[in-house]
Amino acid sequence: MHLLLLGTAGCHLCEQAEEIIRECLGNDYPQVIEIIDIAEQEHWQAQYAIRIPVLYHPASQKELAWPFASTDIKTFIRCLCIV
Repeated sequence: MHLLLLGTAGCHLCEQAEEIIRECLGNDYPQVIEIIDIAEQEHWQAQYAIRIPVLYHPASQKELAWPFASTDIKTFIRCLCIV
């Protein structure tokens, strides 16, 4: 599974989201999560500038918008595995 964490540098909510995701996924975190700085790519910035942080699954185009907790992340991943 490959997930994107959409955010940007200096975003304290993005840092909180990353910490929650890291705690939730544990050792799987580096293999599953790719951090995307939306400021570096116009198409991400146009779509997500006022919505970050967002956990995004590119294969299904499903997303989990902030605010989210560990239980929300687990439910999101479980639903992705069913699809």
